[in-house]
Amino acid sequence: MKAVLLSSFRLVLGLSVFLLLWAGLVRLFEIPTFMLPSPLSVAEAFAARAGFLMEHAAITAYETLFGFVFGVGAGALLAIAMWLSPVTRRAVLPVVLVTQALPVFAIAPILVLWLGFGLASKIVMAVLVIFFAVTSSFYDGLRRADAGLVDLARLYRLSRFKELLYFRIPSGLPALASGIRIAAVFAPIGAIVGEWVGAKGGLAFIMLQSNARMQTDVMFAALILLALMVLTLRFAVDHLTRALVPWQPED
Repeated sequence: MKAVLLSSFRLVLGLSVFLLLWAGLVRLFEIPTFMLPSPLSVAEAFAARAGFLMEHAAITAYETLFGFVFGVGAGALLAIAMWLSPVTRRAVLPVVLVTQALPVFAIAPILVLWLGFGLASKIVMAVLVIFFAVTSSFYDGLRRADAGLVDLARLYRLSRFKELLYFRIPSGLPALASGIRIAAVFAPIGAIVGEWVGAKGGLAFIMLQSNARMQTDVMFAALILLALMVLTLRFAVDHLTRALVPWQPED
């Protein structure tokens, strides 16, 4: 409980300092509103269009959460398959590396073309952005299991599957938790990139429309909602991963 309160206090303090610096910068240099609106202008824009902004934020949140869940699941299953079968690893790893080497902006238009402007293309985009981090982290964790546990499994002549179930997966959970934390930060990026290329709604859709109409205050309101979404997801994932690996010491 004390750790949660301390984290919340640090977050509020950091946001307060940021807002004060932002407001001071706008007032000091007399920056035009269409270039950089003040925090008060952004707050007024949010109050005037709260329902509209929250409706589109819900779309982005939906895409992000589904992409996150599917990405983590796909990444973990692929890591297990790669460890269980060296043939699978040799066949799949080059394909995975190629998908990660391609810029996300190059893949997004193809996904929109294939899957349309709806939610599917954004969810798939989020999955592609995050699953490699989960796969690589968890696979390394499975490979780097404690040597003593591996020797014990071989002493009892356990099958490869039982070795995985009883020794490798428990040893690899801290690495999986690290991959999930990384995925929590990057999942919204996939959804936003997909919306940026083509969408009927979402925060990126609002930002594009607002930018075209020089409504910078609305654009900043959408951007702040996106930042709050990322912070909330990361905060939730931090607590969930602590429950996943309770024996791992906290910072």
